[in-house]
Amino acid sequence: MTARIAVVTGAGSGIGRRTAVALARDGFAVVLAGRRVGLIEAGRSEIVAGGGTAYAVATDVSDERSVTALFQTAVDRFGRVDLVFNNAGVNTTAAPPDQVTLADWDRVVATNLTGVFLCIREAFRVMKQQRPTGGRIINNGSVSAHVPRPNSIAYTATKHAVTGLTRAASLDGRAYGIACGQIDIGNAETDMTARMQRGVPQANGTVGAEPTIAADDVARAVAYMASVPLDTNVQFMTVMATGMPYIGRG
Repeated sequence: MTARIAVVTGAGSGIGRRTAVALARDGFAVVLAGRRVGLIEAGRSEIVAGGGTAYAVATDVSDERSVTALFQTAVDRFGRVDLVFNNAGVNTTAAPPDQVTLADWDRVVATNLTGVFLCIREAFRVMKQQRPTGGRIINNGSVSAHVPRPNSIAYTATKHAVTGLTRAASLDGRAYGIACGQIDIGNAETDMTARMQRGVPQANGTVGAEPTIAADDVARAVAYMASVPLDTNVQFMTVMATGMPYIGRG
């Protein structure tokens, strides 16, 4: 294979799907991973219809065996993995800490934190052994990796933890040519952020609508991070709606 190989999690919709399409346009063969088979198959069809190469793998990133199978499938089909975009993520209904159930907490941690760890672990195993060695990992953080929204303790905790994973993987990957960076996204237009335009709670107790940005604009930012040579790393990038109340939040 002469094409670079990318694995994108949460690739069925939103940022994941738009990024998979953008990477394919840049010449990557893309493995689309997600729980909803119909959606990742639709993403694969979109890429193939545009002349790209793609393969869909049903994956639950919170399940160790599922993640192991994802990377094994990518290697079996394409021979190597050059890029991983850890994009899969979930949230809970907004609630103060005393109303968050352990089940909701565990579900968010399992996907947003453990899922990213499992994909990083498998990426390291593949990238250290393949020839030539190395590759790139890009983690989808969030502006919530820096400051929280009201009533978002589980999501905020996991996104802060993703920053720790990014830094640790960036350090531990140096010896093997593995670069790890993070994109922190604010108000990309997806199903998860549809409520932003209707109005969401603000830190001062009010409810206000917030601007959003197109998922394709975020996808282009990820594609840029993927385009630089491995001796260069975009360690952290923030892409957000210009008018969102992030700077000065609180």
